[in-house]
Amino acid sequence: MVALRQGRAARAGTADRALWLAAGMALVAALCYVLIGLEVLTVGDLAASERPAGIIFAAAGGYVLGGLLILIRRRWLWVVGAVINAIVILIFLTSYLDRPAVLFSAGGLVSKGVQIVLECALLYLIVTGAHRARPVS
Repeated sequence: MVALRQGRAARAGTADRALWLAAGMALVAALCYVLIGLEVLTVGDLAASERPAGIIFAAAGGYVLGGLLILIRRRWLWVVGAVINAIVILIFLTSYLDRPAVLFSAGGLVSKGVQIVLECALLYLIVTGAHRARPVS
């Protein structure tokens, strides 16, 4: 009985770490977009018309909202978030595949690196069923 309780507590601890990692990465992704919008993080040779501020700040807002929704512990929200995040990554890659200056820019590498970690954390939460994991008292 004690071993079972310790196993549950360990799984709950791992799930909590993954949950906070995912939420944190979503907020860091939002910060990346804000820094790109403020031109602190460069995005290669993109002209101002190719990076409209409205879209950049809408993406930042979406990641802030997504980071907060992760904490609700609803699997369907994690699935929606993982799908949207994967689409964002794929659109970026397909749009700028022929422009290595954008792909390998500070803004591109940092934001997509954070989004890949976010994706992995969300997939872990989805696959392990961490939405049911609660710390054992």
